[in-house]
Amino acid sequence: MNMVQISLEIAKKMIESAEKKAKEINVPMVISIVDEGGNFIACHRMDDALLVSVDIAQNKAWTSVAMKMTTADLAQAAGVGKSLYGINTTNNGRVVVFGGGIPLRKDEEIIGAVGVSGGSVEDDIRVAQAAADLLLNESELISSGSK
Repeated sequence: MNMVQISLEIAKKMIESAEKKAKEINVPMVISIVDEGGNFIACHRMDDALLVSVDIAQNKAWTSVAMKMTTADLAQAAGVGKSLYGINTTNNGRVVVFGGGIPLRKDEEIIGAVGVSGGSVEDDIRVAQAAADLLLNESELISSGSK
């Protein structure tokens, strides 16, 4: 079966784009990229980024793939009294319910996700979006291959 996949080369370019945005807003970040199964492709910790952000960024990316939505949207659904309230207590606490995780799609199919941590939720979303936007603008970089 042929599946579209994010190569390490593409992940590095996404990280570069996200890091550029993080530098623009002057916030050191951790940027993580995972594949369609939530498996690690690459993670980058900028100088002076919070150590806690390594785990959070990776879990935001994993959550976006696992839930097939942004972590910002999940935050809305997981609020007190909402249908997914408490979901962050599942999966050994790996589910993150605040913004900064964005699933990556090609032809409506999820091919991976980016997770960013280190600033405010708004900052994390902006930096993650910079990585996602690079993927959209460089879609010819995505390789098809058998997995």
